[in-house]
Amino acid sequence: MISATRPVPGREHELAIAAKGLVGGLAGTAVRLAVVGGAASLTLPGDPGTTVVDGPDFPPEFRPIALACNEQFEVVRGSDDVDWVYLSPPAMLEPGVRTGQYRLGRDELLVDDDGASYLSMEDFAVALVDEVERPRYRQSRFTVGY
Repeated sequence: MISATRPVPGREHELAIAAKGLVGGLAGTAVRLAVVGGAASLTLPGDPGTTVVDGPDFPPEFRPIALACNEQFEVVRGSDDVDWVYLSPPAMLEPGVRTGQYRLGRDELLVDDDGASYLSMEDFAVALVDEVERPRYRQSRFTVGY
């Protein structure tokens, strides 16, 4: 099962509610849950004590959805009786070209040599489907980027 939703502004709290329903409904089953979440809980490169949302350059207008994604992640991460994986995107995720190429990471925001963190939506979808078809991460989070 893949959960990839984003609530409208003002209803960000629904992410955690939906996550609770998903993990509750799948508890004790053999159904794998893949959740597309946010990047806010990733740590900044070279600063493992600071998350993306707490970084100095984080745009304040994205804080509500970022904090809601963090809450969603905590709900999913707290479920030890569900086979889950949580995919955190890079800082910039926009339409582009599907190359089929990307790098994998765990809990730190992936950046290129210039410090940019990005991926096309097309390659993000490839990474998600790759994980669903050939699981590498179980009860953990991973992230992707160029």
